[in-house]
Amino acid sequence: MKLPELFPGTLIRRYKRFLADVVTASGDTITVHCPNTGAMTGCVEPESRVYYSQSTNPKRKYPCTLEFVETSSGLVSVNTGRANALVGEALTQGRIQPLAEFLDVKAEAKIPSGGGRFDFLARDPAGNQAYVEVKSVTLLTQGSRGEFPDAVSERALKHVRALQQMVALGHRGVLIFCAQHLAIESVSPALSIDPAYPQGLTEAAAAGVEVYAVGCQTDLETMSVDRQIDFRLH
Repeated sequence: MKLPELFPGTLIRRYKRFLADVVTASGDTITVHCPNTGAMTGCVEPESRVYYSQSTNPKRKYPCTLEFVETSSGLVSVNTGRANALVGEALTQGRIQPLAEFLDVKAEAKIPSGGGRFDFLARDPAGNQAYVEVKSVTLLTQGSRGEFPDAVSERALKHVRALQQMVALGHRGVLIFCAQHLAIESVSPALSIDPAYPQGLTEAAAAGVEVYAVGCQTDLETMSVDRQIDFRLH
């Protein structure tokens, strides 16, 4: 996928969850929108080099958006919304191997039992359905291991249980962790951060929910899913 034009800067701080102050290349200080609801542990160190995009929408209070942060262990895409676009593109192009035949992809599919939406509903030529939920992973804990979530997330657990319900109805329920930290080569649930999530995920996997993880690459002009990486429950 093509990225918007990016501008370099230096991070001063991230605050109020959705805001960050950045010093631009010209030395000005601006406040940018931070599109990430998580703790962003390890991704918001002051003085980090960052890249931001700029919107031409005059109605936006903060026209610039924080997109990437350079950490000591690698480049991180901190825009969690980007994960859906990356996985959606890979699905339609048949690059998620376990779903290679499910090329008819619809975004924002309603959860049949109500209470929200899945990120995607994918169908194969025979009409079989796969409900797909995507989660962005930016927390690097040790070596090349990533963990999710980086903060307690009842919403994430709700999606896991909804996928389990789809499996019980005879469909495929698929959870895909998209590692937007380029140094991550395996993903596990974050037991020390949100113990309920690994427990729920273990139960769902035992009930037939499929769990995969993918890694990304970028040259700051384009970004794509380029490999499947390990997922480990423990």
